[in-house]
Amino acid sequence: MQANIAVGFLESSSIAKGIEATDAMCKMASVKLVKTSVIAKGKYLIMISGPVGEVESSMRAGREILGKVLIDEVLIRNVHSQVLAALDKRIPVEKLEAVGIIETKEAIATVRAADAAAKAASVHLLEVKTVVGGGKGYVTMTGEVGAVRVAVAAGITAVPESNRVSHVVIPQADGQLLATVGK
Repeated sequence: MQANIAVGFLESSSIAKGIEATDAMCKMASVKLVKTSVIAKGKYLIMISGPVGEVESSMRAGREILGKVLIDEVLIRNVHSQVLAALDKRIPVEKLEAVGIIETKEAIATVRAADAAAKAASVHLLEVKTVVGGGKGYVTMTGEVGAVRVAVAAGITAVPESNRVSHVVIPQADGQLLATVGK
């Protein structure tokens, strides 16, 4: 299910310029500031959401402020609703089926992977963790083994190879994993 909203991310190599860009982005258009975060190596991550045109205008303003310190950006139109629900929090489930994990080198790559995975197959996103030590991120999901395989394949395809760390599919996850990946 798609949320009929867009999300936009900008990543900056400067914290100060990132904060300035965040202010300009919020003033430029009717967007929701979903998250800002200082991540590894002094980088700054900005996430906004709203109607596509508003997000595009807001991101344009952010890019102008960031200039040469802009590292990466992404705009996802009609982001899958599970991505927003699981962003940086764990969605509990009663039982694990197959488990899929995609680990990336960058926060923005994690969101790309999660959106592609959720749109590709009927899986339940457990967590979309955008900031982990060292700047890495990961997405976890559960579902029928075939669906998890399809979702993981779609997720890794959405991320440039240079941003991938690892991915796995555990066909029959042990119930004890529920304490670490499902709750």
